[in-house]
Amino acid sequence: MTVAQLLNNLDVKLLSGKNDLNKKITGFYIGDMLSWVMAKAEEGQAWITIQTNLNVVAVSVMTDISCIIIADNAEVPPDTLIKAEEEGIPILQTSLSAYQIAIKCAGVDAHG
Repeated sequence: MTVAQLLNNLDVKLLSGKNDLNKKITGFYIGDMLSWVMAKAEEGQAWITIQTNLNVVAVSVMTDISCIIIADNAEVPPDTLIKAEEEGIPILQTSLSAYQIAIKCAGVDAHG
């Protein structure tokens, strides 16, 4: 599945990275502690979190994840969006909780 396919299958809003939607998603990772995500997330995964500070972009680049999915409509600061755009990291936002996103992503992943 690609980030574009995920956008089409989930109730999410694209906040940054419109030129990088062809990235392949190999799985999903949920985590809010940045150091833990750096150690455990794998290349190609979509990262589900409520963290929105500038450091999420750095972690995303270091781990080579496909996109960040912001849960619970957490507000993303403009500097984070600007840096994500520069680094080619799509940021998606949804009102769903991390749990709800995971359930929906499991269905999307299993069916397409």
